[in-house]
Amino acid sequence: MALHWKLVVDCTDAPALADFWAAALEYELEDPTPLVEQLLAAGHVQPDAVVEHAGRRLFRGYAGLRHPDDPLDPVSGIGHGRRLLLQEVPEAKAAKNRLHVDLHAGPDGLDALLARLDALGATRVREVDQGPAGHWWVFTDPEGNEFCAAP
Repeated sequence: MALHWKLVVDCTDAPALADFWAAALEYELEDPTPLVEQLLAAGHVQPDAVVEHAGRRLFRGYAGLRHPDDPLDPVSGIGHGRRLLLQEVPEAKAAKNRLHVDLHAGPDGLDALLARLDALGATRVREVDQGPAGHWWVFTDPEGNEFCAAP
């Protein structure tokens, strides 16, 4: 039986980086507001463990996003499919990522994807030319995490 999984990205500002990746992937931001409010009301979570961001109440240090076609738990607002979890850590990024996301251009093509990523605040690092096999771009997200954009 296949396992369920999520990709966890360490960062310094989870809500802001989740906003970037939700826009870049055209995913939906997870909204755990009902669960957070339920836990606050029951006294299981203290107010200092919660932050507000873009009208959502999040657990401090975490923000998630999910594929819009995948199911989600209606109580927690957490996706049950393809998702990213952004998790704040105290240390800064120090070296090249050993794991990264590759974004594949949709029907609008690579140029449209590149323009959208530029507008979202991604930084182009270099173009990789594979001759007849084509080319792609290496980018960094707003916190310096590498990812690629390919046809």
